[in-house]
Parts: sequence; C-alpha cells; structure tokens
Amino acid sequence: MTSFWLDRGQSFSTDPFEAGGSYDTVVAGAGLTGLVTALLLARSGQRVLVLEARFPGAVTTGNTTAKVSLLQGTVLSGLARQYAQKQIGAYVEANREGQSWLLRYLDEHHVPYQRRDAYTYATTAQGTERLLEELGAATTAGLDVEYVRDARLPFSIQSALLLTDQAQINPMDVLDTLLLDVRARGGSVVGGTRLRNVSGNGPLTVHTDQGTVTANDVVLATGIPVLDRGLYFTKLKPLRSYAAALELPAGVTAPPGMYLSAEEPTHSLRDYEADGRRFLLVGGHGHQVGRTESEKSHLSGLLDWATGHFTGAVATHTWSAQDYQATNLMPFFGKLPRGRGHIFFGTGYNKWGMTNAVAAALGISADILGGSLRWANTIHHRVTSPGGALTAVAVNAGVAARLAADWGKLAVGKSVAVPVETAVSTGPTTGGPIPADGDAKVYRDGARPAAVSTVGGTTCRLSAVCTHLGGIVHWNDSELTWDCPLHGSRFSPDGKLLEGPATKDLPRLDPA
Repeated sequence: MTSFWLDRGQSFSTDPFEAGGSYDTVVAGAGLTGLVTALLLARSGQRVLVLEARFPGAVTTGNTTAKVSLLQGTVLSGLARQYAQKQIGAYVEANREGQSWLLRYLDEHHVPYQRRDAYTYATTAQGTERLLEELGAATTAGLDVEYVRDARLPFSIQSALLLTDQAQINPMDVLDTLLLDVRARGGSVVGGTRLRNVSGNGPLTVHTDQGTVTANDVVLATGIPVLDRGLYFTKLKPLRSYAAALELPAGVTAPPGMYLSAEEPTHSLRDYEADGRRFLLVGGHGHQVGRTESEKSHLSGLLDWATGHFTGAVATHTWSAQDYQATNLMPFFGKLPRGRGHIFFGTGYNKWGMTNAVAAALGISADILGGSLRWANTIHHRVTSPGGALTAVAVNAGVAARLAADWGKLAVGKSVAVPVETAVSTGPTTGGPIPADGDAKVYRDGARPAAVSTVGGTTCRLSAVCTHLGGIVHWNDSELTWDCPLHGSRFSPDGKLLEGPATKDLPRLDPA
C-alpha cells in the first residue's frame, strides 16, 4: 500500500551521519513538524541536524489527505465540552497561525496549492445536532462558519457547515521545499537513522542506531514521543484510518470543496489533478491501532462507499495513516517533562496535522530561541476537565484489559505451536505453524509468545511481544504488518520497526 503522494519514483538522498558531531539542535523526524522546526531554527543561525528513521514523509505527513483547514469536522465542539473559551480560542489562533505561515511560505517559494471551501456535512438528524453544536463553538471562537443545506455533493445530505477559502496541498511538494531550504541554510537531514535515547544534562548525548552526537536541545517530531518521559503514550490514543485515490471517468466531476462527515464511519473527500488526470481522494473508516478483526474490511468499506457514490471511479492507490488523539483532545507541544528544559516534542494533532504541526513547530522554535507566543502559553497552561480525566482513565483501563486478555489467551495454550486464532498448517514442531502467503498467526511456543507470518513466500518467526511495553502484537491483514494494540507501535513482517513509541525491532526467534 503506497500513498498517492509517495508514489513518485524519487529516492531521498541522505546527508552523511557524522558520529561524534556537535549541534545546537537535533530534530528527530522529518515530517512537517520536524522540517518546519528545523527550518525556523536554521534561519536563526543554529546548526541543526534532522534524523529520520526512514525517509522524509514516510509516516503521517506522506499519508495524509493534506487539508489545510480551520474547519475541522466537530473538533471545536469536542474541545468546548472540556475547556474554557480561552483555551478554545487559543487552539483556533494556533491553527490560524499555522495555516497562515504555511500558505505564506508556499507562496514565497512558488509551491502550488489549491484554495477550496471546507464543509462538514451531516446525513442524519443526529449528525445535524452535532453540526449545530460545532457551529456555536466555531462562531464563539471567531470563525466565520455558515450553516447551509447544500454542500454541492452528488448525494443527499441534511445539512452542512461551510468555511470558505481554505486550502489543500500536495504534502510531499511541501516537504521537498522545506528539505532544500533547511540544507541551504546549513542544516543536515539524515535518513535511515533512528533515535534510540537521549541522555546527559548539557550538552545532551543523542543515541542513535548509527552512533551518538551531542546537542544543546532535542526535538521529538516523531508522531508520538519515542522517549517515555512524561508518559505521553498513556495520554494518547493511536488511530489508524484509510485512504484511496480514485481516477474519475469522463463526465464525472469531483465535488468542488473539501469535505468531512459528522457521522461515523467518517468520510473525507477532496480533489486533485495531476498530468491532466482528475482524482478524488477519499478517507475514513478508522479504528484504534491493532483493535479490529480485519483492517481489510475497513478499507473495503471505504472503497465500496466511494465507488457507490462516484460511478465508474477506479482506485489507483490505497493506503492508511496513523494519527494520535489526545485523551483530552488538545494537542501537546513544548517542553518534555524530565527533559530539563532541553527536550521538546509535538503530538496529538488528532488528524489535523497540516495546521497543528506548523503551530507546534512555531511554539517549539519560539521556546528554544527564547521567544513567547500568547496562544502557546494558554494551551500549555490548560487544565484537563473531569471528563477529560475520565477519558484518560478509560483509555488506559482498556489498554490494561487488552494486555491481560492477550497474554491470557497465550497462557492457556499448549506448550508447542498452538495458534491463538485459527489453526494453520504446521511444519516440524521446532518450526511452529506455517501460515499461507499473506497470513500470520500468534501462538505460544513453549514459554515464548511467537508471531509468524508468510509474505512473498518468506516465513518469519518473531517474538510476539512489542518492544515498547510488552503488548502482544496483532497481524494487520491490509498492510501485512505487526501492530501493537496498546500504544500503536508497528513492525514489518521481518520485525523492522515502522512507527510508534517503540525504539527497537521485534527480535527474531530461533527454533525452540
């Protein structure tokens, strides 16, 4: 599954990693948060190193639907249930600053983007009630949102909210421009290098899988912090959602705006044109990472919905993306606890990273450079409501229950090669089950939880225990990956770490 944006036939050219090097700031993660932060610091004259475990845009930024909008579904009404108006206003101001900075930057560097009206629409009476609540929250926060009956969609709706003059982008065009700009200002961007840990008091020692460097400050722009200080993995819910690009046939026109449904399962729509071909990008049908019987069924549901409403449209790309939702709905950014004021992070953008990522980068760079932003200070000093605290308790109770249930399934298994799920053919007892191609199983091999998969004719046996906090991994039948249902770490069939709070691969198992 390769996203529409990443299917470009280009390869990233990494700068060399210089073990023992010294920098003003090391940024981990070359998505939008990381590269904007790196650019802002490099502009100030800092010596900046960006570390990327794979390549720029490999995770969330390269898999987004890339809407740069201040109308964000029903986010504001959700915030209004937990926070005072001052905090909601600060959230809107942060996103407005993020949007303004990004679009101004694209104008200055002649990077194309499209202006579009943004809609949140409802197809049911319950959805309309949610829209009216969102309308009140948005209007109070100073957004010029309209309530309309027609959203210019090819199917029936009950109502919609409209915010005019928003934008949509190609996120990889943006990252390419930022990458060139960072390097032009003396910064280095190193791919294939994963941050493992940060130690020391000053300067900090940054430990990677290629060696160590030192820095005065470190920024974690890794989706979810890969250092467990502050326990942010307990304050975030990892979410997986699906997307597809559909080429439209002659006579079928994409709706003229950007759209998001108020009901579940969510349906997101936007258009894109490339090389004279007209595409409709759809997204939605998400779930918590590792907590569904079949990821394929979610993607199939999205495709069925899209082709049912846009006759003759043909899917050219399908993919999925991972986002993190704060249990109290407000993004986190700034100084990481127990980082002595020198480790910074941004996370919890709740699927609206095109504006929140830039806002976080503005706030982080201001902190590092000794500045202050009013909206950032207001967000930093928020107080979680009782409802938000209860949500966090419920999320973590669910994590504990899942951990206990999955280990319990293994505990009642027999001593050798008993699958937790459906039985599969077995080879020699020392090798365990051998799944069919594209399939996988988790089973107990003696005292060891084991995960076995067969992909492309190659069978790999791994530890089934996530290297973050010991969850039992789940097989993602759509992307053919091992996903941890606790905090969202994900691994390739051969155990390579892809994303999440883990910092180490799944170990391979030798035959018992």
